[in-house]
Amino acid sequence: MIDSTLRVLRTDIAGLPMEWVGFEEAARLHSLEQILYPMGSVLYTVHGGINACSGQQSTLALHSIICTAGRSRAHLKRLPSYTPPLNNITLFRRDANLCLYCGGHFRSSDLSRDHIEPVSRGGSDSWQNVVTDCKSCNHHKGNNTLQEAGMELLAVPVVPTHAEYIYLSGKRILADQMKFLLAHFPRNSPLHERVG
Repeated sequence: MIDSTLRVLRTDIAGLPMEWVGFEEAARLHSLEQILYPMGSVLYTVHGGINACSGQQSTLALHSIICTAGRSRAHLKRLPSYTPPLNNITLFRRDANLCLYCGGHFRSSDLSRDHIEPVSRGGSDSWQNVVTDCKSCNHHKGNNTLQEAGMELLAVPVVPTHAEYIYLSGKRILADQMKFLLAHFPRNSPLHERVG
């Protein structure tokens, strides 16, 4: 039985992490001969049809990390101007489900996205201007600046690199996938302390 919650980490030809794919997509890439080489452990064994001559059923081993052929735009994700998409799931994971005002640890359902400089006052909806906060702190701050609300940030918000974003967007990351991703994090990444 295949556990569809486990995802395959896809890299480009240079070995840079690109995205998470399901086993169906990994099998499709294999059938199109776009997998240059597998890495990591065998995650799935997919069974195919039975060969009419040999009577043997075909099998396909899908690894936890696959390096794929073809033109990749992953190199663009290393440019200083690259910014990964912002969403609450990755934001809350970036901030370790902590309210960056009171320091409390909360479930994702009890958190919200706060704009340090309110959008209505010219603030942007960007990684550098948003933090995770609890609903109580969000209500207290309201449409005020930090100074007006008498509040302080416990950490400076940062823009994750693409490799960090891939980690933040993953649900169940296996040890070999984590080791691979860690090797692509910047040396000063705060995620090293959390996952290393």
